[in-house]
Amino acid sequence: MNFSSEIIAEELRIFETRFKDSVKSNVPLIDRIMRYIVKTKGKQLRPMFVLLSAKLSGSINESTYRAASLVELLHTASLVHDDVVDEAMERRGFFSVYALWKAKASVLVGDYLLAKGMLLCLDNDDFRILQIMSRAVKEMSEGELLQLEKARSLNLDEELYYRIIRHKTASLLASACAAGAYSTSRDEDTTEKMRKFGELVGVAFQIKDDLFDYGNDDVGKPTGNDIREKKLTLPLIYTINHADPAVRRELIFILKNQNKKQHKIDHVIDIVKRSGGISYAVSKMNSYRDEALALLDDFEDGPTKETLVKLVNFTTDRKK
Repeated sequence: MNFSSEIIAEELRIFETRFKDSVKSNVPLIDRIMRYIVKTKGKQLRPMFVLLSAKLSGSINESTYRAASLVELLHTASLVHDDVVDEAMERRGFFSVYALWKAKASVLVGDYLLAKGMLLCLDNDDFRILQIMSRAVKEMSEGELLQLEKARSLNLDEELYYRIIRHKTASLLASACAAGAYSTSRDEDTTEKMRKFGELVGVAFQIKDDLFDYGNDDVGKPTGNDIREKKLTLPLIYTINHADPAVRRELIFILKNQNKKQHKIDHVIDIVKRSGGISYAVSKMNSYRDEALALLDDFEDGPTKETLVKLVNFTTDRKK
């Protein structure tokens, strides 16, 4: 990563241990899959947001570590289930759980992770944190189903796009920041402020993901993948809504009927780039990022806040 997380290095190490413990099972198959998941998991951005949001409001405690583990459990469960839905054979450059253990085991493992997360909180009376995170699970499911429904009709409403990504992507980051803040502050106003902060960062994060579809960075998925799956991303929505009628008709026809042909996908990408769709999405991403950072003005300056700002900037500057 291109920012220093030294201020929470020890806390991240403790979290790693707690997370590994939280996924252990006496069932050999589950334990084998869990070890594989732990070995191949990603950057741990969400636990970092939990820990930094907590540290911004007080001293990190056992409740904070459970909140960080719960976030990672829910995130991992959603990825395992997503790979089944998408029939994805890879995840972060490794074989997916779906590729190695197929659909039935993957669905059950996702369910196991959700149950472990709930029990982690219930067994320790972290009811408010569980409530905060359960809201995210509900909204993530709603967002995915809303996107599935609208992809069929090619709905091109920009506000609907924001509604989908607020639910599908931003809700988990919002809940991560809220849970972290609550674990140390026990203050609902602070919790809500950090929830809003996380939501804004989450929207910026998703727009950045959208932009990867139009670049050549190695991001773990082929360029044009969103077009192939008929996912309406912000650069494409802007381009179609601002194109002249003939180009608009052409783009919609390709999305509906030729979205698997690479040369047609390349043609769509070229039109989006020439039509200002990329620069529009970048400006919206930066606007959400700046709105999120403005919410931190109410907190005391110091190393924790400085690291959190760097983490936010990383989400919009990252290369994959």
